[in-house]
Amino acid sequence: MPSGSGATAFRTERIDHPPAGAAMRGHGATGLAKFWKLQLQDFPDGRPLNRPLGTVFLLKAAVDYIQSQLQVEMAMSDRRRSDAGTLRVERVLIGPIVPTLLALAAPMVLVLTVQAGINLVETHFIGGLGVEPLAGAAMVFPIIMLMQMVASGGLGGGIASAIARSVGAGERDRASALVGHGLILATLCGSVSTMLGLAIGPMIYRTFDGSATTLQAAIDYSDTVFAGAVLLWWSNALASSLRGSGEMLATAAIILVSAITAVVLSPCLILGLGPFPRLGMVGAGLAILSYYGLCTLGFLGWLGLVGTGWRRLVGFERDLFAEILSVGGLSTIMALQSALAVIIVTGLASGYGSLVLAGYGIGSRLDALLVPPIFGLGAATVTMVGINVGAGQTRRAEQIAWIGALIAAVVLETLGLLAAAFPRAWLGLFTDDAAVLKTGARYLHAVAPFYGCLGVGTILHFAAIGAGCPRGPLFGITARFLVAAGGGAMVAGLLHGTPRQLFAMVAGGLVAFAIINAVFVLRGSLGAAPVSPAAGRRP
Repeated sequence: MPSGSGATAFRTERIDHPPAGAAMRGHGATGLAKFWKLQLQDFPDGRPLNRPLGTVFLLKAAVDYIQSQLQVEMAMSDRRRSDAGTLRVERVLIGPIVPTLLALAAPMVLVLTVQAGINLVETHFIGGLGVEPLAGAAMVFPIIMLMQMVASGGLGGGIASAIARSVGAGERDRASALVGHGLILATLCGSVSTMLGLAIGPMIYRTFDGSATTLQAAIDYSDTVFAGAVLLWWSNALASSLRGSGEMLATAAIILVSAITAVVLSPCLILGLGPFPRLGMVGAGLAILSYYGLCTLGFLGWLGLVGTGWRRLVGFERDLFAEILSVGGLSTIMALQSALAVIIVTGLASGYGSLVLAGYGIGSRLDALLVPPIFGLGAATVTMVGINVGAGQTRRAEQIAWIGALIAAVVLETLGLLAAAFPRAWLGLFTDDAAVLKTGARYLHAVAPFYGCLGVGTILHFAAIGAGCPRGPLFGITARFLVAAGGGAMVAGLLHGTPRQLFAMVAGGLVAFAIINAVFVLRGSLGAAPVSPAAGRRP
């Protein structure tokens, strides 16, 4: 170290940085104190250099040390997460089926219940704006729900199935790549949804018989939601990625936190509470987007795609897109068929008059109440079947499918028989009109005893989706559509049948749905789908 009177003195030797993971593996202030002690041990007076260049050297060394410690912590965190993921997959592959299935399903049941609750809460606050905004929201709500169905059950089903099979085969790099390809597809779908929603939405709403104020409320609400539709698609794609890898608990936690935040924001943005401006229907749309936006950020953080992790999304592989779309494309068609069947049957019921329509409406609301438990169990079935098929355990995948179907059948059939035996216990929550109650009771007497068929068909449908073989579910959904909607149109239109006969066709659709899905599973459809080359060769 040269020195001289009035001359600039600075240290020219290289300052050795402590290696991460050696003697310097301290944490927090203790580790940093050890670092500075080593850096200053060459100075007799124990003082750091007060020359600029020497200070720069020391600061750079400190920064490098902190970065090395962060890298160690990140590596340890990744290791812990990897170990936890391995244990989770092993439980799916060799653990007891019923407890594992129910443990995976419980968080998803909570998630679906929360999502349904968000819609009810937002509707309540929109009601504070008046009747016409409420009517405007009613115009838009079915279209948003249809988009949600396609994003979750269509594209999301393809993503979850592909990732589950890759995880089961031990191909974690392929599973990570599928997340990125799923996001690319979600971006495309979200962009198309935005363009269609903004261009065609107002034309659709003008076909409804509503006042100018109602129409404007619908357009304001719709334009806001569809402007940010890509958030809905991203959120569902990422949630499906987590479900496919068995991360049900993380998915539920992120959705729950996002939902609570959105519920708090809803009245503030809609009604202008506190420092927020009163945005009305625009605020209602922003509240929905805040929910999907927060979910997206939470999922990205959990999947580790923030920061340097974005490089995982670089690159396009045609076979990965094909793997997602081979299931997701047909699942989208099935979701559209289901929605169309409900629309057609509702239209047929309206042909018998407003009282019959009202009775059918409140009776069929019980069908919607079955969605959280049945789809929660179905999501768990997709994961377990997909992972086992990917690992080459087709026989265990079939056992999971049938056990899940049995659980769903028992639960739903019990609810159905109770509803058929005591219809007024449910219908009386909505009306006391005798004519409406009579029609609602007829619906429950005809359809509710077949809820067990709905449970069997739905779980076997999800099992085939998880296995990457959507042909059976497609035939099942098509049969349900033809019997319920096609047969219903023949009964109500051509044969001039009674509402009871129309409802019998709805029940017949459930029976056909269950039988066809069961036949395909019995014929070995869960082992018929091509899986990745590593299937059955877990490391």
